[in-house]
Amino acid sequence: MQNNNLAVAMKLGMRRLASGVCVLSTTLADKQRFAMTVSSVTSVSDSPPSLLVCINQLVSQQGHLATLGSQFAVNVLSAEHQDVSNICAGRAPTQDRFEVGNWEDDDTGLPVLSDAQAVFICQTDHVTTYGTHKIVIGVIHKVILNEVDVNPLLYADGSYGAFKRQ
Repeated sequence: MQNNNLAVAMKLGMRRLASGVCVLSTTLADKQRFAMTVSSVTSVSDSPPSLLVCINQLVSQQGHLATLGSQFAVNVLSAEHQDVSNICAGRAPTQDRFEVGNWEDDDTGLPVLSDAQAVFICQTDHVTTYGTHKIVIGVIHKVILNEVDVNPLLYADGSYGAFKRQ
């Protein structure tokens, strides 16, 4: 199979892999807030507690997020947060992304979604580049768990869905 055919097949196959939807949020050096929707988030280790986020290198703020020591929050969205996901995934100006959803600053000064399923407060610890993306590993310094039913927003085949217990 040719590489371009393999790339197409890979993309089609990945559309079948449901993933939870998160919004990464941070405060930049100039105190401007930034948020972007991400679906490539996974745990790395529980000692030290850490997770990784894959960020396309075309994202304007990936340089800040890939700077060692930078702080960021990973907000795990609930099924009710489709509008937050959409605005943070689009080309809306950075400041407009905080007009949708219940955003507040936590005690570290990071913008967090107050009604998210969970929020992981992280510090960039390791960064590597692979292909079109930066892989950012963040050490988790704080976890905020909201007292809500577990009802994550899911994404597969270009559409949103929700988790249903059997």
